[in-house]
Amino acid sequence: MSVDLSIKEPVSYRKTYITMLVSSILSLAASLVLSVDSIMLAKNAGSKLFCDINAVVSCGKVALSWQSNLLGFPNAFLGLICEPVVITLAMAGLGRTKFPKWFLKTALSVYFIGLSFAFWLLSQSFFVIKAFCPWCLVVTISTVTVFSTMLRVNLYENTFNMSPERYEKVAAFLHKGWDYVVVTAVYSILVLAILFKYGKYFLPGS
Repeated sequence: MSVDLSIKEPVSYRKTYITMLVSSILSLAASLVLSVDSIMLAKNAGSKLFCDINAVVSCGKVALSWQSNLLGFPNAFLGLICEPVVITLAMAGLGRTKFPKWFLKTALSVYFIGLSFAFWLLSQSFFVIKAFCPWCLVVTISTVTVFSTMLRVNLYENTFNMSPERYEKVAAFLHKGWDYVVVTAVYSILVLAILFKYGKYFLPGS
């Protein structure tokens, strides 16, 4: 089946870059909150944060762990550095900027490191720190969303130099919106995992 992207591609790109922009702004906002919280805890480790609901649902407990300061400073600072770059990228994309393939592939590769780091920290929260940080979940979900939008653009632009036959299949997959189904499945798994492990701790008196 042949896929004609001459009309529908710009529409998909616009929606993709809007999604990227909104997600990166949310991640930046969450990173800002986490950064402020980290500064508060640096001044007084006993400070009670807004999302310190109990011993398990506690941003403070996560923020005070070594995993949240892996590079010697709060991980949230990385969000303050990286997300403005993504916002600029999204704005340029909405302005119909044509990015070179090497740039798109590099941006995707760098953000993949960020995605891997977000999932690593989430796994540490689950199995080692044994505490849940709502703001960290916002960052993780936003990171998944931004990565998926970057991947979508890379695939449409064929930065991986796929053969015409393979590119046509991938383009058809994207054109039908199956990538959105995959991302939604990832969201669902994350939310269900959170509810399964921490759901009871959200109840009053837990």
